[in-house]
Amino acid sequence: MLYIFDLGNVIVDIDFKRVLGVWSNLSGTPLAMLTDRFSMGEVFQQHERGEISDEDFAAKLCEEMGIALSFEQFATGWQAVFVALRPEVIDIMHRLRAEGHRVVVLSNTNRLHCNYWPQHYPQVAEAADHMYLSQDIGMRKPDASIYQHVLAAENTPPEHAVFFDDVAANVAAAEALGIKAVQVTDRQVIPAYFAQ
Repeated sequence: MLYIFDLGNVIVDIDFKRVLGVWSNLSGTPLAMLTDRFSMGEVFQQHERGEISDEDFAAKLCEEMGIALSFEQFATGWQAVFVALRPEVIDIMHRLRAEGHRVVVLSNTNRLHCNYWPQHYPQVAEAADHMYLSQDIGMRKPDASIYQHVLAAENTPPEHAVFFDDVAANVAAAEALGIKAVQVTDRQVIPAYFAQ
């Protein structure tokens, strides 16, 4: 079998409120105002597909939110999204590989985050056979093309793949292609799935 794991809130806990909290402190802008203005819109998606640079992304997002931050300040906030590794998932990934399965990571991420999490969480790459990252392949979930890319690269038919993701739209898109998909709503979902 091919087991496909998302990164955020599947292998590593993330929290965007932490990002906005740092930007609020650094810019002196009320948190509630930033919460209203922050969106994962077109600029966010372009960055995840690797279509714009980190610096352009920072400038455009600051403009959207109406705040003035240096690139370094922006980056400090951006990296605050990462909370902690889920060691129980890392253990399961290692076990699956030991049993002869293929284990890969499929994540909507970006260059700026990739300057951070691989250094802080090297266990992720160590537990995976391959990392499929949106900014490297120019596609992002829930576009069907990104799942098709992974299946083709892994030479695996959809019915031989299982996908874990925290976002309902990403799960639905995988299911539409015939992949067995599981929405990860909390830390118990993956251990419970493999305990069955």
